[in-house]
Amino acid sequence: MSKHFIDLILPIPLQKTFTYSVTEEEVSFLQKGMRVAVSFGKTKMYTGLVFNIHTTAPTLYEAKEINQILDATPIVNEQQLKHWQWIANYYMCALGDVYRASLPSAFLLESETIIYKNEAFTDDVSLDDNEFLIFEALQHQSQLTIHQVAAILGKKKVMPIVNELIKKSAIYIKEEIYETYKPKLIKYVRLHKDYNSDDSLNALLEELSRAKKQREAVLTFFQLASSKKPIKAKDLEKAANVSPSILKSLVDKNIFEFYHIQTDRINFKGDTNDLKTLNEFQETALSEIKETFTKKDVTLLHGITSSGKTEVYTKLIQEVLDAGKQVLFLLPEIALTTQIITRLEFYFGNQISVFHSKYSMNERVEVWNNVLENKTKAQIILGARSSVFLPFSNLGLIVVDEEHETSYKQFEPSPRYNARDAAIVLAKIHQAKILLGSATPSLESYFNAQQKKYGFVELNRRFGNVQLPKIELIDVKEKHRKKEMNGHFSDRMLKLIQEALDEKEQVILFQNRRGYSPVVECKTCGVSPECPNCDVTLTFHKYKHELRCHYCNYQRAMPNSCAACGSNTLDTKGFGTEQIELELKELFPDFKISRMDLDTTRGKFGYQKIIGAFEVKEIDILVGTQMLSKGLDFENVSLVGILNADTMLNFPDFRAHERAYQMMVQVSGRAGRSKKQGNVAIQTYNPYHKILQQVSTTNYIEMYKEQLQDRWQYKYPPYYRLIKITLKHRDYNKLDTGVNWLFKALYNAFGENVLGPTAPAVARIRNQYIKNIVIKIPPKQSLANTKNTVSKIRNTFEAVKDFRPIRFILDVDAY
Repeated sequence: MSKHFIDLILPIPLQKTFTYSVTEEEVSFLQKGMRVAVSFGKTKMYTGLVFNIHTTAPTLYEAKEINQILDATPIVNEQQLKHWQWIANYYMCALGDVYRASLPSAFLLESETIIYKNEAFTDDVSLDDNEFLIFEALQHQSQLTIHQVAAILGKKKVMPIVNELIKKSAIYIKEEIYETYKPKLIKYVRLHKDYNSDDSLNALLEELSRAKKQREAVLTFFQLASSKKPIKAKDLEKAANVSPSILKSLVDKNIFEFYHIQTDRINFKGDTNDLKTLNEFQETALSEIKETFTKKDVTLLHGITSSGKTEVYTKLIQEVLDAGKQVLFLLPEIALTTQIITRLEFYFGNQISVFHSKYSMNERVEVWNNVLENKTKAQIILGARSSVFLPFSNLGLIVVDEEHETSYKQFEPSPRYNARDAAIVLAKIHQAKILLGSATPSLESYFNAQQKKYGFVELNRRFGNVQLPKIELIDVKEKHRKKEMNGHFSDRMLKLIQEALDEKEQVILFQNRRGYSPVVECKTCGVSPECPNCDVTLTFHKYKHELRCHYCNYQRAMPNSCAACGSNTLDTKGFGTEQIELELKELFPDFKISRMDLDTTRGKFGYQKIIGAFEVKEIDILVGTQMLSKGLDFENVSLVGILNADTMLNFPDFRAHERAYQMMVQVSGRAGRSKKQGNVAIQTYNPYHKILQQVSTTNYIEMYKEQLQDRWQYKYPPYYRLIKITLKHRDYNKLDTGVNWLFKALYNAFGENVLGPTAPAVARIRNQYIKNIVIKIPPKQSLANTKNTVSKIRNTFEAVKDFRPIRFILDVDAY
């Protein structure tokens, strides 16, 4: 009798699949893409994924039997497995890593998984005996591992029972619990529609001449209304010094009415609206895109900021949906999804699902299942980079918005993929079309379009023919010399801010450092407090009065005196968003100032709260880091200020100039989007820098040509490919020996094209020393052969006993 075997992918960083034996009846039930619980190693249990079903026994080991089957139908489809293999091959990582990265962790139970009781669960009648036993055990213990569950039930096969409990939401798995956020309904007041002309207002005040308090409330309302901002009921009560009942009686008399602005946006409304009609330039762009799609699968849309790219996308999406196919809309930053959701949901209602890491696990599992079953509410998937792993079955179009963004590249943990490139391959597997959109395309994509590898379409008029913003460069060196600086602001910048505020417009200020000040220094002996685990100085956060490491999150209270010499002359150097925010509060005390950076957007809805408040004009000046530059759209912003352009330019990376250009143009693009031309002010010590000159004329082509020249000269992408190898270890000498051995081996294989070994700018993080080696691959050299050679050298390296504990990280296209 022939034996049956299956090959499993296990969620561990090993290159190969593992073979297990299965019985006759199991084989008749199993399909590729189902999950199976197996034991691996001495005691560990893992959830494996069926990759292959066959009858060849493994030669090197005796195949174990599987524990049990966890799914009734496959949860991963053939196309996904193809895509995973491509990612594993191209980015030189293990299939197990891709598997772990793709599936929401609720799908990956293992023996060490910890489960908790869900306090909100009340319906214990729906549980069967075994499930109830576990649920009861959790009443007495706060948590259990799957190992312990097996002991309680006296069974080996407990995964399905735990799975059921998760499905019924009686328990949950340990993961980051994000705040649950109830929509705050804020009560606003406006005049009843009967009162609008002046004579009726006079009559109204006559009528209220007896009711003093009510009259007071109406008068105060008119004073507040002059600012053209929505008026909160609370603010009106405070300003007029009246009680809520007075407002209530005015509403009963039909003089005022209450309304609410809801701030929550997660439940999508079911109604759909007609798409906006495009203007002639958008129409032309749309037909050109469709034209290029007949010949090419990938098209690059180069549309300047605020030219209405989203509207062009919506038209394309509509056509794909009408053809009954799915659409994937990739965005670089979670902050962006909140705005685009609102816009797309306006047209497509409940056909949208959203997928990114700030969603809880149950929400992610739900989206996964909806996409798998091709439900109507998963026809459009909006998501950050991880959504390329979802189980699509008939993808028709992928839109990669802001395709130049670094956020599309994953650096830790493996797979270190670039979502834009992975999406291009995904589209090929599904025979779908892919549109890359950006105002400042990455050099690689623009190069591919010039080489006719991609289709290319331009959209170079802003929507409504608004002019591109006026950009002015402010020379800070000069201003310091003339003593025209006030803190970190030049007199010119302050004047522009004041003018915008006087016009009741909003201002965005950009500073790419969070915290209050990046360096604290003793004036007496010049020592700066450093992180004990990393080679960086600690950043001072004034709000919590603490020093903090932005690499490993080490923190300690701000000391009163210098640890080295004991004097109390500690001084801060440099500035971050927090310091800017505090300075502004002193300079403009009457205006509302907020900041948006990693520290203020920790929770799931951190972004929404800030962006929502900015949209309804409750914030006058918003200070932020690069999150602000990503395609957000606020109609009332007339001024954008960049406080220190030089930090972006002087960065030790071959893409620093390209990145600085993209970042500044993107930030500038937030100004003057609706009616009149906006202003952009850039403070710099070096106004004659060619990149800044190119930003001030927004001359993409000039920047592109100049940078390409450099790339060709110094042998960098898009001409040469890069593979970066990073080694990490706690012991510096061991690391050094290892990296030198590795360099010799690589040098023997590739000669001059191996750069290194070098220590990065931050040479130690979390007590691990770091060394890098970069391999450049010339245009004619075969990528596959190069990777094979590198893999062989890696295997030899890891076979050396002394080198085994060194962490070996491969990053393909490390940029």
